[in-house]
Amino acid sequence: MSDRPNIVFIFSDQQRYDTLRCYGNDWIQVPNLNALADQSFVFERAYVAQPVCTPARASIVTGLYPHAAGPIVNKMTLPPDRLSVAEMAPEEYRTAWFGKWHLGDDVIRQHGFDEWVSTEDGHRPEYTRREYRTQMSDYHQHLLENGFEPDAEMEDGTMMFSAMRRAKLPAEHQMASFLAGRAVDFIERNSGSPFMLYVSTFEPHPPYHGPYDDLYDPEELPAGPAFLQVPEGGSLHNTVRAQYCTQYLDSPDAEIDRYLQTNAARGHDLTSESGWRTLRARYFANITLVDDMVGRIVDALERCGAAGNTLVVFTSEHGEMAGDHGMLEKRSMYEESARVPLLMRAPWLSESQRMVGGAVGHIDLVPTILDLMGGGVPAHLQGKSLAPVLRGERGLDGNEVFVQWNGVSDIDDRHLGSEEIDLRNTQPWRTIVRDGWKLALCASDQCELFDLANDPYEQTNLFDDPAQRRRVRDLAARIRLWQHKNGDTAPLPGV
Repeated sequence: MSDRPNIVFIFSDQQRYDTLRCYGNDWIQVPNLNALADQSFVFERAYVAQPVCTPARASIVTGLYPHAAGPIVNKMTLPPDRLSVAEMAPEEYRTAWFGKWHLGDDVIRQHGFDEWVSTEDGHRPEYTRREYRTQMSDYHQHLLENGFEPDAEMEDGTMMFSAMRRAKLPAEHQMASFLAGRAVDFIERNSGSPFMLYVSTFEPHPPYHGPYDDLYDPEELPAGPAFLQVPEGGSLHNTVRAQYCTQYLDSPDAEIDRYLQTNAARGHDLTSESGWRTLRARYFANITLVDDMVGRIVDALERCGAAGNTLVVFTSEHGEMAGDHGMLEKRSMYEESARVPLLMRAPWLSESQRMVGGAVGHIDLVPTILDLMGGGVPAHLQGKSLAPVLRGERGLDGNEVFVQWNGVSDIDDRHLGSEEIDLRNTQPWRTIVRDGWKLALCASDQCELFDLANDPYEQTNLFDDPAQRRRVRDLAARIRLWQHKNGDTAPLPGV
C-alpha cells in the first residue's frame, strides 16, 4: 500500500449510537453498515464535540472545539481563517464535499474543497453575500429535473422543497440516494489517484417520516427504561424539556402546541405511548436510507479496485433522544444525544472487526485522517491522532473526552417551545467522559454525574452523593485543566 490512502468520510445527521449491530442493536435493518462494521475498528464510546448541528460540524471539519472554531450555535458561519481538513490535506489529494454543510454559504464551493455538491436551501438568510441567495442547491435542481415541484415559499418568493415534502419522496430520490449517485461518480473518476471525499446526508434527521415508514411494527420495537420518563434529580435543562415534550401524554383532547407540530414532531401523535412508538419506529426506519447510501459507496470502492487502499469512516454529527428521557431531538449530554457510532475501516491494518474500548471524541477525527494521509498533524489542532490506536500501539484507557454546550451567542438558536426551555438552552455546559464516568458541569444548573457502566440509561444522578465527592472534584479538575490548555473560558461551578 502507498503512503497516500484514499479517504471516504461518510456521516449522517442525528443518528444515535445504538443503531448498529456492533452496538447491541440486533433488529435494525442496516445490512451495509453492519457489514462495514464487521471489517472496521469500532469505537465503543464515541462522542460529538457539541450535540447540535453547526458546532458539531465545525469540529468535524476543522479539528477544533466549537469555541475555537467559531460557530458555537446554529446559524453561524465557519470563519474563512479556520482551516478545513481539505485545506490541510497534502497537495496530491483531490478533495470533495458532497451534501449538507450548514456552516454558511451552503451552495458555494469553499474551504479548499475541489468539488462541491450542495443539498440544502433552508439556510439562505444566513448567507454572507446577497448574490448567493439566488442560487439553489444541486439537490433542488435534481428534484426539478425529475419532475418534482417545490412546496415552500421563502420570504423573497422563491420556492424550495420543505423537509416534509422531501420526506414524502420515493427512496431513490431521497437526499441519501442523490448523494450516493454523486459519490459513486466521483470515485469512478478519481480512483487512479489519491482522493478525499466527504459525504454528508440529512437522514435520519426529522421530520420522522420517510419512504420506509412501515418497515417496523412500532409496538414490537424495544425501548429502554428511560423511554418517556421525565428525569428525576437531573438538570433543569433536561427536566423542562422532558416535561414539555411529554405534557400531552394521556390527554387525547389536548391541543398540541405549534412548536411540536411544526418543528419537533410534525404529523405525529404525542398524546399516547403508541404515538411516540410510531415516531420512534419511523426515526429508526430512516436510518435504512443511510444504509442504502453506504452500500452503494462501498460497492463503488470495491468495483474500482480502491477498497484496499481507502480509509472509510462512518459516524454521525450527533444523536437523537427519540423519546428517551421524555425528550426529542438533541441538545443534551445524555448518551442518546451526545454519543454516536464511529467506524473506521482500514484494510491494511485489519480486515476484521476490532472493538476499541474506552471513550473517544470527534475532535480526534481530523488529526487521525491527516496522520494517515502522511501529511503530518498541524500543531494548532486540539485533538490527537488515533493512528497509534489503530496500529495497536496504545489503547484508550484513561482517555478523556470533552463535550461542550455553548448557549450564549449574539445569534439566537431557534425557539424551542417555551421561554423556560430557551433560557436553559443559553447556559453553557462542560462535560467529561473518562473510564466509564460522565460529569456534566453548569454554573447555573444542577450538575450531573453518571456511572455509565452500572447505570447505562443514566437514571441516577450521583453528583450530590457524598461517596462520589472525590470523583467529582477529580473530574472537575480535569475539565479546568482542559479549559486552560484549549483557551476555553466558560464559567464552571465550584465543587
